[in-house]
Amino acid sequence: MINQNTVRWTPAAALLMLMPLTALAHVESAVIGDGGFISGMLHPVTGVDHVVAMVAVGLWGAILGQPAIWVLPVAFPLVMAVGSILGIIGIPVPAIDIGVALSGIVLGAMVATVSRPPLAVAFFLISIFAIYHGYPHGAALPDFGMPLLYISGFVLSTGLLHLSGVALGLLFRWRRGQLVVRVTGCIIAFVGAYYLLNSLGSTQAV
Repeated sequence: MINQNTVRWTPAAALLMLMPLTALAHVESAVIGDGGFISGMLHPVTGVDHVVAMVAVGLWGAILGQPAIWVLPVAFPLVMAVGSILGIIGIPVPAIDIGVALSGIVLGAMVATVSRPPLAVAFFLISIFAIYHGYPHGAALPDFGMPLLYISGFVLSTGLLHLSGVALGLLFRWRRGQLVVRVTGCIIAFVGAYYLLNSLGSTQAV
C-alpha cells in the first residue's frame, strides 16, 4: 500500500519541481559552461518550458506502460539530438518557442486525461516535439563549443528528466497516485499555456 505521507507531499514536490530553476529562462551557453559536456547538461534545465515537457514524456510513458515506458524516454533524447544538429548548422525550423510551448500543453493534456493512443502515434507526437526542443539547444552552442560533447551532455540531462517523470508516473499504480499524476499533467499543461501566451505576445509585439 502506498504511504499516505508520500501522496500528501508529492503534489507539493511536483509544484517545486515545475517552478523556475533559474531566474533566466534560457541563459547563454557562455554563462553555464564552455560549450562542452557540462554546458550541454545544464542547458535543458535552464528553461521551465523544457523541463516540464521532458518530465511529461516520462509521466506519459509510465501511464502507457510497456513498451512505451522505455520507448518514449529513449526516443525523445535521440530525436532531440537531430533537432540540435539542425540548430547547430542553422537549418531554420519555424515557430520554435510556440512549438516548445505547445509540447507542454499537449503532453500535459495527454497525462491529465490519461490518453492511451497507439504507440506509433505517441512516438510520432513526441518526435515532433523533440525536434522543437533540440533545436534551441543546438542553436545556443557557442562557435567555440564541442558539438559531440555538448549533445552528449544534454541527451544525458534530458534522459534524467524523463526518468524523474517515470518515477513520479509509477504512482499511477495506486488510485490516489493517479490523482497526483493527473494534477501534475494539468500543471504542465498550464505552464505550457503560459509560455504559449508569452510567445504569441512577443510575436505580436514584433
